Amino acid sequence: MILKTTVFLLILVGCFHPSHSQQQSPGPFNVVIILADDLGYADVGFNGCKDIPTPNIDRIAQNGAKFTNGYVTYAVCGPSRAGLLTGKYQDRFGFGRNPLLAPNDPDMGLPLSEKTLADHMKAFGYQTMAIGKWHLGAHTSLHPNNRGFDEFFGFLSGGHRYFPEEWVLNDEFEAQSQYDGYRTKLLRNFERVEEREYLTDALSREAVRFIRNNARTSFFLYLAYNAPHTPLQATSTYLERFSHLFDKKRRTYAAMVSALDDGVGRVLDELEALGISDNTLVVFLSDNGGPESANASDNGVLREGKGSFFDGGLRVPFAMQWPARIPSGTVYQAPVISLDIAATLLENLEPGGALKRDLDGINLLPFLGNPRVKAPQRTFFWRNFDRNWQAARSSEFKLVIREGENPQLYRITEDIGERTNVLPENRTVYEKIAETWNAWEASLQDPAFLGLSQDRAYNQLHPDRFVRSGGPE
Repeated sequence: MILKTTVFLLILVGCFHPSHSQQQSPGPFNVVIILADDLGYADVGFNGCKDIPTPNIDRIAQNGAKFTNGYVTYAVCGPSRAGLLTGKYQDRFGFGRNPLLAPNDPDMGLPLSEKTLADHMKAFGYQTMAIGKWHLGAHTSLHPNNRGFDEFFGFLSGGHRYFPEEWVLNDEFEAQSQYDGYRTKLLRNFERVEEREYLTDALSREAVRFIRNNARTSFFLYLAYNAPHTPLQATSTYLERFSHLFDKKRRTYAAMVSALDDGVGRVLDELEALGISDNTLVVFLSDNGGPESANASDNGVLREGKGSFFDGGLRVPFAMQWPARIPSGTVYQAPVISLDIAATLLENLEPGGALKRDLDGINLLPFLGNPRVKAPQRTFFWRNFDRNWQAARSSEFKLVIREGENPQLYRITEDIGERTNVLPENRTVYEKIAETWNAWEASLQDPAFLGLSQDRAYNQLHPDRFVRSGGPE
């Protein structure tokens, strides 16, 4: 708890909505969510990157809106993805840890009580596909094809190696440890495939195929690249583009980002070639901030990185285009969060849909490119249950509390690097934010499963973790 208080507040977390009576559904539109993995905030052109050209990722920002204060719901992969794909703070349903690779465990991942964005989109007649990294459960019941996706191409673990000659395990049951999952053969739905392309290129190819095959219907594509998550592996084709970079680690990282950018370009080009770009909402973001020492990413002036509740772990490259609805060149300065993606989609399919489904985000469309509509005043919240860390971001201030340290309050609009603690002269602000955080915490659940940091304890409790039971994978 940030403050010991007995007050009871009704907190409408992210539930500001324009008058629903004035909204009109625009009819069916296509959706492509492109998620990078461990991409640094300063590693895209629209955030000022100089040494890694990202012309295709930048096209999304140029064609629509870039968000200078774009956040995710957690600072590591799994919980962040759970928030994105449900539109809810993941701690509301016990997803407060990074899940382990546990193919026998139906509780290790996104609980069946929660509907995914794909579930919601299918209810509107959409064709749905997930490509790339899943990391929301390896048990059959948690497989993407059982969570609203008509098609799946990718892998179930929290990461993967990039060269197909290293994919030597037929499935997760051949694993002996957590990171053996990086060596499994890829899945097409429930079947293993013999893939021969570099991982990032294979994922891009499948995205283009899905778009082409569904151009005459409404589709939802969740394209979750593994790049530039470690291990740092790139083909000579991409490495040659950065032969001038002296640092070998940064050179390989840059090559991996460039491969990702090429894939984004293939997707955008296909949408344009098919004449459906104007009516397709495309979102690009990273799942969390870059782990700078691990993969040579760059979070720029932001403090710290992946795993941290300072902005280096939570503020990410974030851009959105929908040419029919979002003016090109829009720069949106107010804070947004990945939860807003689900709310934006569902509000534009069914006015009132976000509230109906108890989502935590808002429809961003009314605020983009319309200076007459004032950005809503919201507070975002974060909790790391195991480390007893808390954070909250209002429009102007950011509060960070880590166990063993004094509370730190930053005027984030003026101090993006979170260097100067202004709590002593803003104690009333601190108390108000802390009080709202306490009220939010009261709605949360404790983690429902052991996570990556409890790998050894989980193995002791589940010695049959990778033992095939005889049923389907």
